Amino acid sequence: MTARRPRTATRADAIAPFHVMDILARAQALEAAGRDIIHLEIGEPDFATPGPIVEAGIAALRAGHTRYTGALGLPALRRAIAEFHRTYWGTPVEAERVVVTPGASGALLLVLGLLAGPGDEVLMADPGYPCNRNFAQFCDARAVEIPVDAASGFQLTREAIERHATPATRAVLIANPSNPTGTTIDPEALADIHAWCAARGIALIVDEIYLALTYDGDTHSAARWDDVFVINSFSKCFLMTGWRLGWLVAPAWALAALERLAQNLFLAPPTPAQHAALAGFEPATLAILETHKAELRARRDFLLPALRARGFAIPVIPHGAFYLYADCSALAADSQVLAGLLLEQAGVATTPGVDFGRHDPARYLRIAYTQPKPRLDEALARIDRFLRP
Repeated sequence: MTARRPRTATRADAIAPFHVMDILARAQALEAAGRDIIHLEIGEPDFATPGPIVEAGIAALRAGHTRYTGALGLPALRRAIAEFHRTYWGTPVEAERVVVTPGASGALLLVLGLLAGPGDEVLMADPGYPCNRNFAQFCDARAVEIPVDAASGFQLTREAIERHATPATRAVLIANPSNPTGTTIDPEALADIHAWCAARGIALIVDEIYLALTYDGDTHSAARWDDVFVINSFSKCFLMTGWRLGWLVAPAWALAALERLAQNLFLAPPTPAQHAALAGFEPATLAILETHKAELRARRDFLLPALRARGFAIPVIPHGAFYLYADCSALAADSQVLAGLLLEQAGVATTPGVDFGRHDPARYLRIAYTQPKPRLDEALARIDRFLRP
């Protein structure tokens, strides 16, 4: 008898794959065949996790800190995160409102699991991080992707939100800075959106994963309001991508439900990673992180004009993260085709705009400056040879 395959849930079929992972797989295959590939596609810094964090993680393992913590995280780490908000961004946060999660993805899953369900809508920017819409879909809600462009700095505005809001709108999601554009939202614009949401009982979710990697001007955390869901991560600024640790600052009314969800979805964040993360707030570690941040800014300042000189239009200077969202329409009709050619012919891996939404994706490439300057120099030389063979 031939075995029949079980049916799968429609939500699994509806989740789109990361196109960048296909590019990464092809890049790795080319490397296995002996090609040298310059990786500008993956959103992961090239710096190693700082030594004090690594040593704290090793010490935690040796001390036997391998059992579950509470679902909301180590109390000491929750206090340290609250203190970081106070000292780094000037936003007093009660430690009781901090939820430690398995990566920022865990935080977003908790928030959308709390807020969104069948028939509900979550408003977000297009282009934007693809997991945002996929998490909404996973919760059987609808992601309403609002087209944004250079005129608004690739950020949502209150006017755009008003045009797309319906009685089914349950939440608005802002990324500050944004992936893939690296752009930030003006504090007054964010305050305007916050006031609009608060007046209507609509949740405001602010992704601040890259906030500590803001290079120009004063940074401002949405945690200054106690009714906003603020998501952050140890992955990017603290260089702990593989440790899988993030956090959420939530309104007090939501904590009991979030704890129940956390208990059932993942029991607790990874214990050794939590002990390691405590060392991230030590002055010596923060000094290391500031050095890396300065290096990323220098790379941006080098690569941005160099790409513009080669025909890539970058209409808005990104003030954070480590991405350039480059309009390549003067060079190719389809960024996905161009990304493939750059990889195969030039050995430079980039991410096409199709990963980030439906608004003009064929015009854009996301280029991550997550390689040291000599490799960026070599990438530019290869692009020159590709463009002018």
